[in-house]
Amino acid sequence: MTIRTKITGTGMYLPDRVVTNKDLEELMDTSDEWIRQRSGIVERRYITEGQQPVDLAEAAARQALEAAELEPDQIDCIVLATLSSQADFPGTSFFLQARLGGNMPCFDLQAQCSGFLYGLTVARSLVASGQYQRVLVVGCEVHSTGLDFSTHGRDVTVLFGDGSGAVVVEANTDEDDRSDILEMRLHAEGKYAKKLWLEAPTSCVPGRINQEMMDRRAHFPSMQGKFVFKHAVTRMPQVLRETLDAASVKLEDISLFFFHQANLRINEYVANNLGIPAEKLRNNIQRYGNCSAASIPILLAEAEREGALKRGDLVSLTGFGSGFSWGSAALRW
Repeated sequence: MTIRTKITGTGMYLPDRVVTNKDLEELMDTSDEWIRQRSGIVERRYITEGQQPVDLAEAAARQALEAAELEPDQIDCIVLATLSSQADFPGTSFFLQARLGGNMPCFDLQAQCSGFLYGLTVARSLVASGQYQRVLVVGCEVHSTGLDFSTHGRDVTVLFGDGSGAVVVEANTDEDDRSDILEMRLHAEGKYAKKLWLEAPTSCVPGRINQEMMDRRAHFPSMQGKFVFKHAVTRMPQVLRETLDAASVKLEDISLFFFHQANLRINEYVANNLGIPAEKLRNNIQRYGNCSAASIPILLAEAEREGALKRGDLVSLTGFGSGFSWGSAALRW
């Protein structure tokens, strides 16, 4: 018997500290108008002094567990997607497991802004295979402590925020419950890895970083924005259609579309090209910025709390990120 899988709980956490475009104007040569026009972002959240990635991950995870009516010791595995791990090793998932309690297997997954979709694919496979009954998938990012707040780094810095989102994936053996993660498709193109990357620290040099790297600001993220934009608006509609076709679902049958929150202009461009009406597209980048692996699960949690997601709805999740990596999922909620 094929084991279907479904999301039974969602959770999210955003730090209390709100950083507006006006705040960034005080730190670099930029403007509220410039940021809004190019990204749609108005504000983002940063951690406060003393906060750690595990704090964000735990808050989102506990929300998801509560929504699923589960205790932490009922989870069989934790998959945590992040590009901003709490330590070089071990991964943030181990710190999260310690907070939640138990000795379930856990691991970090690094696929950048596509990380949640990669993690959801892993969770679906683990549950559908029968190996586990319940998997906790978390996307958690703390960007703010690693950004270049000078004019040199503004193109990247204005885009990112901190946050965490989580879902519980469970086996669905109820014949009367049609909820299912119907199809997922993932892709990558490593030849473009350096178009959006963080070069240092790196195990390629003794000490992981040297003065030459710091002088050329290699310890801050860099991006070829126009190149990334071009590939995102090409790959996202391709993989979205590929996934819906695999699930035998028509575009017009989707109730809600959840795109990774990298740039509002990317999402608007893709939606316009596909003919997706504005009321079917969820966006929150205006308030939170790009939270990388946390963006899509935060969107899901918000939508569920607002009553926008109903059981039986057909839902599409799509993202693109550094690597390059991209993917999509089709779900019956």
